[in-house]
Amino acid sequence: MIEKQLDIATADGAMNSFVVYPDEGGPHPVVLFYMDAPGKREELHDMARRLAAVGYYVVLPNLYYRRAREFELKERTPEGMKPMFELMNSLSNGMTVRDTDAMLRFVDEQPEADARRVGAVGYCMSGPFVMAAAAAFPERIAAIASIHGAHLVTDRDDSPHLMAPRIRCESYFACAETDIWAPRETVEKLEVALRAAGTPYRVEWYPGAQHGFVFPRREGIYRRESAERHWERLFTLFRRNLQEPQAASSLG
Repeated sequence: MIEKQLDIATADGAMNSFVVYPDEGGPHPVVLFYMDAPGKREELHDMARRLAAVGYYVVLPNLYYRRAREFELKERTPEGMKPMFELMNSLSNGMTVRDTDAMLRFVDEQPEADARRVGAVGYCMSGPFVMAAAAAFPERIAAIASIHGAHLVTDRDDSPHLMAPRIRCESYFACAETDIWAPRETVEKLEVALRAAGTPYRVEWYPGAQHGFVFPRREGIYRRESAERHWERLFTLFRRNLQEPQAASSLG
């Protein structure tokens, strides 16, 4: 595979990003990979590689670039997590829509990327961001997945659940059974909004799983069977919506 560390020009600066894609057989459908709160790191690079290995051009940006080109959570203590929450709270749906616009313009110019076919996946804090991207670019985003997404229903005007009527693509929501950031009552409100909007979606609960269950280095939280199910769902979602018909049939 081909891997690159590069800057993507945005309306707000230079967004350092990790890009990975197969070294042959392109151009490849695009997957925009939105990080979780602990930051762009090798653990996420490995996850991006797994997507690229099955045929995608994957872009993983550092969404904290406005304040920090490098950040990785080192210590899961109240004091150690303060910088992470400060960075997380500095972001907004509007900012990430601008960043998405920049990523789309970037992939439009890459010969290895087939920018006609774009999907997005967001983890934890980025669950709302993929919804915002799909709502802002309904003609570009063909499928989104929110994996234990946080703050999917808020009392703000830009609450993700209010975006449902503008989301045309298929959406998948992987929900942990135990999740203070997305309790069942919150997800139920989201599902009411999705159903009312008539947008295609699937909400799936992961029994026994906790928030963060997909991350292999999340000691005590990682749940292999649930993580592998999430990969199966992602591959199926993106194959169904991003692959050319002949490519999809060849993948079985």
